[in-house]
Amino acid sequence: MTKGMRRKAARIRGSGLPRITAGGMMEYIHGGDIYTYEGMTDFSVNINPFGPSGQVLEAVRTEAAHIGAYPDSRCRKLRCALAERYGISEENFIFGNGAAELIFSAAFAGRPRRAVLTAPSFAEYAMALEAAGCEVVYHYMEEEESFRLTERYMEELTEDVDMIFLCSPDNPSGQVIDLPLLDRIIGRCGELGIRAVIDQCFCEFLERSYSILPVEAVLDKPWVLLLRAFTKMHAMPGLRLGYGICSDRAFLEKMELVTQPWNVSVPAQAAGLAALSETERVQRTRAYVARERRRIEKELEHMGITYYPSAVNYILLYSRYDLSALLKEHNILIRDCSNYEGLRKGYYRIAVKMRKENDMLLKALREIYKEGTSGRL
Repeated sequence: MTKGMRRKAARIRGSGLPRITAGGMMEYIHGGDIYTYEGMTDFSVNINPFGPSGQVLEAVRTEAAHIGAYPDSRCRKLRCALAERYGISEENFIFGNGAAELIFSAAFAGRPRRAVLTAPSFAEYAMALEAAGCEVVYHYMEEEESFRLTERYMEELTEDVDMIFLCSPDNPSGQVIDLPLLDRIIGRCGELGIRAVIDQCFCEFLERSYSILPVEAVLDKPWVLLLRAFTKMHAMPGLRLGYGICSDRAFLEKMELVTQPWNVSVPAQAAGLAALSETERVQRTRAYVARERRRIEKELEHMGITYYPSAVNYILLYSRYDLSALLKEHNILIRDCSNYEGLRKGYYRIAVKMRKENDMLLKALREIYKEGTSGRL
């Protein structure tokens, strides 16, 4: 398939979506499968390498005593704290069992007939849209451009499109959409009545926070929904807590109608409140991750491994070796990205972890590449 054909390709089902296995189970398509690969050092999930903070863990332990009561379905304390943080109305928020739930809620509330997704990007967008009966059109980003969104994307925004999902910083590439381009995209969506969902779940890892769309920029753009989460920076994937920001209260109410009640647990709400006070820890994590990421990228370059410079806490790379299988022999789990729409076998994503763990990964990669060059692989 040529580049031009790929840019115009429309699919009802993408290759990165889950399938039913021979045993009748839904295929697992994400990283973090530590239940299958128990005991391995997990580089397949991209969360804060320091793990959850003591403050967050203490909040969870304290609130565990209150799980005999239903959680506040309005998340009022958390809603108030976030409204104060951003200086916006409490009514601009919606909360979810992770940002993933809100992706599905947006798709079912909007009921788009046709939506545009970038490829490669997070699989849940397509899963949610297709579950809502929507036709999905993919805009394929180019490897030669490090899978960065370019001006070509503007051609996808036509009158027959009802919704778009964009991820910035993107998963799995770690690329950030240039703000001038994102502004033009959002403006065009406003003109055509397209709902724009902007996933910013990794934004707290960015060294330059001004490189992403700020909250205040969407308050006068009711067609834009921002998605953020506590999952990544605060290392809370097991609790599930995400939130959306939008000035279209009618759309948020539609999302709430298609979202299950009491979707955010008592411990998750308490953990979110505790995490909001950790601004200094966030800054330290951001600086540490940036240093380690640059060090890893330099080592990858020395080994001759193709990688795509990232702005966050994970790195997309390409190898001629089956790194997923070979690294398991070293007790290391990485994310095989061959099931991402727009990628193929040979693409992998590695998380930035603590220095000792990163050294373990780099040592294993050196051994693999040494064996490869000596003809043993």
